[in-house]
Amino acid sequence: MLKLSEVHQIFEQGTINEKHVLKGIDLDVEQGDFITIIGGNGAGKSTMLNAIAGNFVITSGKIEIDNTDVTRMPVYKRAKHIGRVFQDPRMGTATDMTIEENLAIAYRRGKPRTLKWGITNKERDYFREVLSQLDLGLENRLKDKTRFLSGGQRQALTLLMASFHHPKILLLDEHTAALDPKTAAKVLELTVKIVGENKLTAMMVTHNMRDALRVGNRLIMMNKGNCILNINAEEKKGLDVPDLLNMFEKASGEKMENDRMLLD
Repeated sequence: MLKLSEVHQIFEQGTINEKHVLKGIDLDVEQGDFITIIGGNGAGKSTMLNAIAGNFVITSGKIEIDNTDVTRMPVYKRAKHIGRVFQDPRMGTATDMTIEENLAIAYRRGKPRTLKWGITNKERDYFREVLSQLDLGLENRLKDKTRFLSGGQRQALTLLMASFHHPKILLLDEHTAALDPKTAAKVLELTVKIVGENKLTAMMVTHNMRDALRVGNRLIMMNKGNCILNINAEEKKGLDVPDLLNMFEKASGEKMENDRMLLD
């Protein structure tokens, strides 16, 4: 479903501020994979997701989605293949629009535009049905503007919107990091449910090593622009956080010093 071949990303190339962020990333993602991605600050995790999404043209290498070369494809064309949820809950919804208006935009994505005005009763009934599955009471608040929702409610809504049309790749960039622990756990539980029920291919960046071990069928660890560990489901089963730290030390030749990951 996704293939990265020798992907390099160098920002401000040729200047005194040159930064080599991705250093020849090779990655094959099979359909239905749920990959968790961990690593310290500056490891290249979010940059890799941005490269896949097309936020910039990579310096060199090749990116394919479902056997289509998208390396030079602009972000707006690539967007039809990709769903995305960001760390900031405010980025996934239009704050001055209602819940049902946000849902309607996502639901009608890629469909032919018509001159019909407003949201149909059929659409509204469907929105209530899917929102009720989140168990957050949002099905009774369709007319509320999303700025009145909590961070967790907005992330749950964004997850729903991102998965409406079964994207080929769902990118989750630390989407629970800005939430309190209880809400983060609820959103992660919804993530696992939505990915599993819709048989989506997903990549989730997280700083929480326990979540990375518990969720998904593959785990990738990045360090200084390289993928230093690629662990499959069978290998993950018997691992705990100390094992992961030992594997990081052996693969990188250094100790993990990221406080955010160690203290979680």
